[in-house]
Amino acid sequence: MARTVIDEILDRLQTTQREFDQEIDRLLAEGRKQFRYSLRFGKVVFARGARLLHLRQRTGVWQYLRRTPVAYLLSAPLIYGMIVPLVILDLSFTLFQHLCFRIYGIPRVRRADYLVIDRHRLAYLNWIEKLNCVYCGYGNQLVEYIREVIGRTEQYWCPIKHAQRTLDPHRRTLQFFEYGDAQAYREKLSDLRKEW
Repeated sequence: MARTVIDEILDRLQTTQREFDQEIDRLLAEGRKQFRYSLRFGKVVFARGARLLHLRQRTGVWQYLRRTPVAYLLSAPLIYGMIVPLVILDLSFTLFQHLCFRIYGIPRVRRADYLVIDRHRLAYLNWIEKLNCVYCGYGNQLVEYIREVIGRTEQYWCPIKHAQRTLDPHRRTLQFFEYGDAQAYREKLSDLRKEW
C-alpha cells in the first residue's frame, strides 16, 4: 500500500514529538538543578536550605486575603463548588473504564499517569495557594485522563474522522478512518480495535 502524505507527516510529527519530549525532559532536569530538588520514588526532595528559603518567601494567609479583591472572595464558593461535578466525573469515568474496557478488551488508562498532585508541597505557598494549586491541577489533569478514556472508547466504537476538522482533536483521531470510507471501516475496524 502506498504511503500517503498524511503518513509521512505523521512520521515527522512522531519524530518531532520525541524531540519535544526530550527537550521538555532536559528543561525539567535544568529546573531541578537550578531550584535544587530531585525526585526520589516519585516524591520531590529539595536540597538542604531550599525549604527555608521558600518559607521566607511565603505570604501569610491574612496578608494574602487582605490583598485579594472582594470579587475574588465572593466568587470562591462558585469556583470550589465545581469540585462536586469534577469528583462525580472522576468516579464515573474510572468506574466506566474498569467495567467496560475489561469487557471490550481495551487497555485501561492508568489514572496515576494523568493525576499528579505535587504543588501543595511547595513551602513558599500558603495553605490557600496550595489548595488552589491542588484544585486546578486536579481539574486539568482529570480532563486529560477523561480525554484519553473517551479517546480509547471512540477508537473502539467509532474511529471515523469528522467531515470538518475540530479545533483540538485528540491524538488517536489521526489513525481513524476517513469520513465516508465505508470499505475501510468495514474491513479494518477489527484491526484498529487492537492497535493501542
